[in-house]
Amino acid sequence: MQSLFRRDAEGRHRTLRPVTEKELIEYASHLLCNDLLARPAVNGVDDAAAFLRMRLCREERELFGALFLDHKHRVISFEVLFMGTLNFTAVHPREVARRALALNAGAVILAHNHPSGDPEPSANDRKMTHRVRDALALVEVRTLDHVILGEHGNVSLAERGWL
Repeated sequence: MQSLFRRDAEGRHRTLRPVTEKELIEYASHLLCNDLLARPAVNGVDDAAAFLRMRLCREERELFGALFLDHKHRVISFEVLFMGTLNFTAVHPREVARRALALNAGAVILAHNHPSGDPEPSANDRKMTHRVRDALALVEVRTLDHVILGEHGNVSLAERGWL
């Protein structure tokens, strides 16, 4: 993907040929991820929201992922952990905790999309968030937030006081 794009002397991004929307989105996602990795720390949902929106919002199925952070809230990795259907994803807290331990994460920001476009959390979303938070707490990994993204915006469960 990187070979399709070049930076000129002024720092602008140029393409070697016309690109598809999907190629452009993938490249933009790569740039946003690099920006996130270069930050000294993620200081809340706003720092991660652009990347999460780019990565999850245009999907036709629900995807559940986690932004894994070190103990100083620097980004280690973002991974899609579960893929579901149009309106449901089975999330297994044990697997989230296992991956956090494998990456030596100190904190996570959970995220998933609502393909319907409406980011409003369901009762099941809130219940699942608490189950994952509790599983992570057992292995001393902090859940900083769970961001639900939709075409019509995003909702932070931490900002609503639901974590």
